[in-house]
Parts: sequence; structure tokens; C-alpha cells
Amino acid sequence: MSLNDVSLNDARRFRAVAWDIDGTLIDSEPLHHRALVAICGELGADLSDLPDQAFCGTHIRDVWKILRPRLPESTVEAEWIAAINRFYVENRAELMLLPGAVGTIRTLAGRGVAQACVSNSSRRVVDANIDALGIADKLAFSISLDDVEHGKPNPEPYARACARLGLPPAQVVAVEDSLAGARAARAAGLHVIGYGSAAFDDIDHAIEAIDQVLALFPPA
Repeated sequence: MSLNDVSLNDARRFRAVAWDIDGTLIDSEPLHHRALVAICGELGADLSDLPDQAFCGTHIRDVWKILRPRLPESTVEAEWIAAINRFYVENRAELMLLPGAVGTIRTLAGRGVAQACVSNSSRRVVDANIDALGIADKLAFSISLDDVEHGKPNPEPYARACARLGLPPAQVVAVEDSLAGARAARAAGLHVIGYGSAAFDDIDHAIEAIDQVLALFPPA
């Protein structure tokens, strides 16, 4: 269904946006991958066989489970994650903002739309991304992997976001670029928009440009 087909009355039932960050607002996957390869390389694990998007949408706890057999037995999960996050934060100047992301967020804020970020990344990475975007003052809050028991595709992150917004899920729009994220938002009951060319199932709309989200929040 096209966003152009949404009636004004239908659009006005939406009250908030829950944004994914990685791949939706910011092109972070290259830096995530470089951090992973660099830290694993320091430990003697060669990941050159993995494509750049090998773990797109996968939270770090699951990445650890997948790569654990390739790492030295002495590797400690918490230390490994901390090292990857440190590399990412120290190199955040390399991050590329995706077209229209900041402008759309600022426009929505001007229309009185509540906004939050819901990410599968660790708190340090989420804060670094929000800092790079320069949108902290436009967000009600952000939810990181450190704030939940289960990351996406579990619905917990989005369910928690709706609870903090004080809104029923049907009034919150989730914008996602990964299948895991879209499934998490759907399971939590949000209105789901799939962004980009990735294949999605069970979403309400697909968009190719972030500013298309504005159609769901017309000016008063």
C-alpha cells in the first residue's frame, strides 16, 4: 500500500514515530563491520570471508554466539563487546547520515510528533549515533540493547517504547530497514514502515525515502 493512499483521517490516528537507527537514519553498517573485523583480528580471528552486511540487523549478543567458535577460548564476551563499542565510538566521525533523516525528524518535531529511537545496538553506540545525527533534543528517549532483556526480533524493545510514550502501539509508527526489526515492531502491534530495498514481510508500507514518513503526520 502506498503512503499516498492513506486518508487524512487514517493518518491523524498516528501520534508518534519509533525510529530504528542503523541503516535507517545513519549508514552505520560499514563501521560496525570494521569494528568487528578489527577487534576479532586483534584476537587472531580472521573474518575476511564475511560480507560487509553479514550481521545487518543482528544484535551483538547474537553475533557473539555466532562467532564464539572462531575466537580464542579465553575471550570474555563483555570485554569483546566493550572493545567493539569503543572502536565504533572512537571512529564515529566516519558515519554517514542518510538523506532526509535529520530534516524529517526536525519537521516532525515541529509538528508536535513524539519521537524515540529503538535500536539493537549497545547504549554507547546508540548515544554516539544520536550525537552524530544531532537529534538528541528532538527525541523523547532512546532504547538500546542494554535497556531490554531481549533485542529485536523480539517485540520487547518496541513494546517498551510504546509504554514509555504512553500510547497504544496502533498509534505509533515504526520505521525499519531490517526484517528482524520489522518483525519486532509488527509483533508489538505498531504500524510498520519498511525503508529501503530490503525484502520485508508483513509491513504496512514500503518507502524509498525517509521524508515519505511525513505523509502520515500532516500539518495541523
